[in-house]
Amino acid sequence: MNMQVSLENTANLERRLTVSLPADRLEGAVGNRLREIARTANIKGFRKGKVPTKVIEQRFGPQVRSEAYGDLVRESLGEAIRQEKLQVAGNPEIKAEPEGEGGEIRYTATFEVVPEFGEIDPAKLEIERTTAVIEESDIDTMIETLRQQRRSWEPVERAAQAGDLVQVETSATTADGRVPAEGVERGATVVGSNVLYPELEQRLVGMKAGDEAEVEVTFPDNWRNADLAGKAAKVAVKAVKVSAPKLPEVDEAFVKSFGIKSGKLDVFRKEVRANLERELKGNLMQRLRSEVASKLVAAYADVELPPRLVEAEARSMAANAQQQARQQGQANATFEAAQFKDAAHKRVAAGLLVGEVARQNKLSLDNKRLTETLQLIASTYEDPSQVVELYRNDANLMSGLRNRVMEEQVIDWIAERAKATEKSVSFTELMRPAG
Repeated sequence: MNMQVSLENTANLERRLTVSLPADRLEGAVGNRLREIARTANIKGFRKGKVPTKVIEQRFGPQVRSEAYGDLVRESLGEAIRQEKLQVAGNPEIKAEPEGEGGEIRYTATFEVVPEFGEIDPAKLEIERTTAVIEESDIDTMIETLRQQRRSWEPVERAAQAGDLVQVETSATTADGRVPAEGVERGATVVGSNVLYPELEQRLVGMKAGDEAEVEVTFPDNWRNADLAGKAAKVAVKAVKVSAPKLPEVDEAFVKSFGIKSGKLDVFRKEVRANLERELKGNLMQRLRSEVASKLVAAYADVELPPRLVEAEARSMAANAQQQARQQGQANATFEAAQFKDAAHKRVAAGLLVGEVARQNKLSLDNKRLTETLQLIASTYEDPSQVVELYRNDANLMSGLRNRVMEEQVIDWIAERAKATEKSVSFTELMRPAG
């Protein structure tokens, strides 16, 4: 008896496949695996290859049967989906059903399908392509930033001002007691960086080494110190030491410190320009892909999306936000999937549309591009070869990378065919963080 398949429409975009398989498909796979194990198994008290079938069955039978069943379901479900010509969205929910007559293996697979988008014509899409160029002033700004990063600090007798490094001692008193219970907390901040609570940092302006002050503060609910989160407090702050920044001169020694052997400023400026050009190229590409994806999603905003797929994406986004908040010390921050519903809807829509464009136009993954992307990711780590090896040996990592590269590839393909208008911006404006 061959595989039997029945298909039900359980909702607009939900389908249920019921699959029946002859019992011998499973038993044959189990028998083959057990015979292979019998030839190679090392079991105490038996010579290799001479272990009785009953012992092999007792020792390995349940595990082998479970693995063989899982493989059979994956293989047969793939066959059934191809047979019924379904475009599956998300992971199917598999449920084992009671055996049929003759011991047939039966299971149901419930899943959502890709909605009908119709023919997607990239030429009808209107997009805005951002352009920018690197000016000499951008190179000046970058070199100034590098000077700031290499600054040193010199103690001063004067009062602190914006940009100074101030070493401080603090203690806070709330209705629940003193924090810390004894002594003080020691730290340092560059005035204006808001490493301390902003009101405390502003109070440092005008204070000299040895000066003390008291500031009334109400800390936010997500404050990093749980003993102070959400509480009103009187904070005692003492400026222990005030230091002013000293910037290095852009001289031969400074230039050589960045690996420019000649120490020549013009060679350094060319190197800085090349780095900024790479950064510019990456940013423009990212903006273009975001623009194409958003316009593509907007063009099909009225198409219903698979609801469970959107819900799963929203839950995933909430979990990621929670993890990031905790890594940043915000232990009390909580996120609900509902907060990400709109973002999840757009992300799912973009993914499905990109997949549909690839299918309709028979686009396949460019392996050269995949390799280049992996090498680019690896190059940011200390041991690139180790990162490449990690990806190559992890099916989930490689699957995620393939999906990312394929999505970028399809979006670039769409961008080449869409109606584009250009918008020129400065490099500074382009690199300014959103919001």
